[in-house]
Amino acid sequence: MATDHSRRDFIKVTGVAAGATLLSSSLLEAPALAAPAAPAPAETPVQAAASPWDAVPEILAKIKPPTFPDAKFDITAYGAKGDGKTKNTDAFRKAIEACNKAGGGQVVVPAGSFLTGAITLLSNVNLVVSQGATIKFSTDAKDFPMVFTRWQGIECMNFSSFIYARKADNIAITGSGTIDGQASSGPWFGYDGKRQPDWEQLQKWAVENKPIADRKFGMGHFLKPNMVTLYECKNILVEGVNLKNSAMWNIHPVLSTNVTVRNVFVYSRGAMVDGCDPEASQYVHITGCRFDCGDDGIAIKAGRDIDGRRVGVASENIVIDNCSFEGRWGALTVGSEMSGGVRNVFFQDCTVKKGSSYKPFHVLYIKTNKRRGGTVENIHARRIKATDVDREAIMVTLNYSLTGPGYGPIVNPKVQNITAENFTVNGVKKTAVTLDGLSESHIKNVAISNSTFTSVTTAKPSVKNADGTTFTNVTINGKPA
Repeated sequence: MATDHSRRDFIKVTGVAAGATLLSSSLLEAPALAAPAAPAPAETPVQAAASPWDAVPEILAKIKPPTFPDAKFDITAYGAKGDGKTKNTDAFRKAIEACNKAGGGQVVVPAGSFLTGAITLLSNVNLVVSQGATIKFSTDAKDFPMVFTRWQGIECMNFSSFIYARKADNIAITGSGTIDGQASSGPWFGYDGKRQPDWEQLQKWAVENKPIADRKFGMGHFLKPNMVTLYECKNILVEGVNLKNSAMWNIHPVLSTNVTVRNVFVYSRGAMVDGCDPEASQYVHITGCRFDCGDDGIAIKAGRDIDGRRVGVASENIVIDNCSFEGRWGALTVGSEMSGGVRNVFFQDCTVKKGSSYKPFHVLYIKTNKRRGGTVENIHARRIKATDVDREAIMVTLNYSLTGPGYGPIVNPKVQNITAENFTVNGVKKTAVTLDGLSESHIKNVAISNSTFTSVTTAKPSVKNADGTTFTNVTINGKPA
């Protein structure tokens, strides 16, 4: 039954601009800290729909994976050796540059074990990791030069991700082979206990509006790199590959548009090792993937605190479907870095379950706090099956950890217009639903419908500082919510 007397049709799905801020063309060059240019408007906005789900076909129609010429550039023709010992960084670079110069094609990694430092993709390059091939990343931090990037949502100069691109169009990572970060064999997890001074410094520099070119980390510092970062790129495909042993987030498109992540398997252990984190990106489709991760499976992000608001680009028009989650923390997650805004996100037909190492903490997890600012709205999930949830099944909190005292002004976020329907969840250690707003900023318009939660330890939902919450045809332990 409904728990709110008002049954307003509160859901509106709007298409907002896709685009990115205008930054320097060099991988190393950082822009001045003037307000970034506004994102260019989409050619045809996604129109308002009577049901939010009516927008999904239109969003998907705008997401078109890139295609590539048939020309092949085998890395062994450029000196690479698949013996697992020879460092092949130059061979990867030469093959990618040759492919790009020729107008595009496939840079082929054949069967074998290829050790390398950072790989930088260029436009019109499909990095094909063939069956039986493994790209093994160096355990020497010196092999990952400083580039323009983000670290937990704040722009800076830091280690290159293991695979990196900036301002590239039509790029892909495909094939059935393996990308191995070898993080546990390198220095990266040792950085976790040493990073706090660098992390605090980065936050302070963001508050001070320090030029990004002067926010330098990399060697001698302890902010570890992601596996794949594709920064300000257009027309992206990541398909079929197996990613394992990352140092930090695995697949991280930033300020990018027209992104497809399809049939990928991500295995990670350790801290801060999310599966796929689209950040300030638009028109993204994540489908058919399996995430067995030590942190969030998928986390939609949009910059952190004052720096995220400075850039001011939202993540929007994102569809996640037919994925399996076997890891820890949130399966389907928004935040906590969401200061540029997150809207029009659709999760459907996914499975969340206990994996080989972890139980999921949350099925649907929206997290932010009072320094983030920004708005999360129009987040929709349906036809989700989950078992063995170790905390709350649906968790929306505006009181997420500040990761220390935090820096910058208090700017309360807004979270509104969330639907969850046709959830089937068996086994929840805490509550089926927890809504945890701020007294200064209530969560608004959360609708749970046509869902069943069984074996829930605390049957009564926890609703605090939330308005317009409804439960329609929802049972918890066999009783109406």
